Amino acid sequence: MNLYLTDKLFLVGGATSGFGKAITEQLVAEGAKVIAVARTESKLKDLQDKSNDIEIVATDLSEESALDKVLDQIGNRVLTGAVINSGGPPAMPVMDTKLSDWDEAYKTVVRWKIALTQALLPKMMDNGYGRLLYIESVSTKQPVENLVLSNAMRLAVTGYVKTLSQEIGSSGVTLNILGPGYHATQRMENLFAKNSQLKGISEAEIRKTFSEQTAVKKIGNPDDFASLALWLLSPHSGYITGQTITIDGGLVKGTMG
Repeated sequence: MNLYLTDKLFLVGGATSGFGKAITEQLVAEGAKVIAVARTESKLKDLQDKSNDIEIVATDLSEESALDKVLDQIGNRVLTGAVINSGGPPAMPVMDTKLSDWDEAYKTVVRWKIALTQALLPKMMDNGYGRLLYIESVSTKQPVENLVLSNAMRLAVTGYVKTLSQEIGSSGVTLNILGPGYHATQRMENLFAKNSQLKGISEAEIRKTFSEQTAVKKIGNPDDFASLALWLLSPHSGYITGQTITIDGGLVKGTMG
């Protein structure tokens, strides 16, 4: 299938690892141009070495200064789409959280996404076209154990995206959320380690337990995840907006999963 992404410009957050890296690499393979954003410049340069179609911005998207850096890099060019993605808050159970943890989680999961969306949206609406794709979590449909900060804050993003998609539905700009389940990413490794510590069993046992929670009995591949992301970033997805789609190997048991 031709995704019609050749020479189109995309912004990808969290581009040096996990889902962001997989999406960046597949966009470039489809002929697109990518502004890759991540915190570590050395990792960004390693990514850039793979393609002349990758530009880099080393910044933490949750910091207020990041927005100006990203907008400066885009300049007056037409941005076709953006993958709004970064790491999540630390793993912990409810009773271990402090109010300061909640304040920080709002900053790292919610606030910057709203700011970036509001900055990118007017020009996309003027152009009559745009694709905004938010990478959240399966916790938008079903809570993940010991991830209360992520469970709560990602639902706030879901409410924001759904409301906005209704308000601008006829603009040509779509907004959708992908909710990954258990995939082979560093974020998942951190969760395995945290659960191992809390439960006093090995990380291998934790990994097996998580795998067995899915219908397919295995951990997902970020490259497979990225293939759906690319379709949602393409013109083919124009009739899909305001949706939260979980990619979870059958983890969510509810019929609306």
